[in-house]
Amino acid sequence: MEAKRTANYIETSCQAALNPLKRKYPYGWDLNIYRGCEHKCQYCYAMYSHEYLDDDNFSENIYIKSNIVEMLEVELRSKSWNREIINIGGVTDSYQPCEATYKIMPEVLKLLIKYKTPAIISTKSDLGLRDYELVDELSRITYVNIASTITTTDEKIRQLIEPGAAESLKRFEMLKAFRKTNASVGLHVMPIIPYLTDGYENLNSLCYYACDAKVHYMLPGTLYLRGKTRTSFFSFIQTQFPELYQYFLDLYKKGGANREYKDNLYKMVNELRDKYQLSSSYSKPMKEKMHKV
Repeated sequence: MEAKRTANYIETSCQAALNPLKRKYPYGWDLNIYRGCEHKCQYCYAMYSHEYLDDDNFSENIYIKSNIVEMLEVELRSKSWNREIINIGGVTDSYQPCEATYKIMPEVLKLLIKYKTPAIISTKSDLGLRDYELVDELSRITYVNIASTITTTDEKIRQLIEPGAAESLKRFEMLKAFRKTNASVGLHVMPIIPYLTDGYENLNSLCYYACDAKVHYMLPGTLYLRGKTRTSFFSFIQTQFPELYQYFLDLYKKGGANREYKDNLYKMVNELRDKYQLSSSYSKPMKEKMHKV
């Protein structure tokens, strides 16, 4: 069943599927099959990426790289390819609503299986369950990590800050399902938003569901506000939470919150991780699997 279209889909072509990254650990390559994202997260750091297209509508103009599967196979079958880990969806979510229509990820997964290439897949959707059998097969061949970014279990807040994403509990159900495969499964609590999602009750709830899903690790991350994202986010706060606007201005005089805030936040997060016996190491399952491979 196709998802209801909420954006303009524009087909385009790419000259390369894989983008090399300056940092090489834990992965050295990015694969983004779409440009733009329908999840409409108010805090999205990737809004800047549409500037290269001379397009300022990141959440409504979605560019589909229609030849990306063909380009990816050319790169994976090259003699120079060393089966390095590929990060899928580092800029835009590969399981956003348009994927229900274009069905590119199954073809990508088939290539990863064919060329025994490890991957990290991050998403705010539960559409990945459609490809469960392919992920399961890949996980029995090489390392694959399935991670979901979940910021809150309060649906009223979730609908405001990431209206196009799947319900938070559906994302936890997806993680629980993939835990039955050989994939590494992780929870990314990113970003933790001051005054909205940084309370003990919310973070405790996230840790509870993470424990229930038996995730291999949980990674937190604070909110950063730079460039276009900063302008957009402050506009959102001024409209939806005007009573918090001055608090955000005071806390975000720079790109990140001050050290005192972050120290107190991570102290609470670490205590909750200990309470629910959640690991902070995403690299441990990766090292174990890659060593076996």
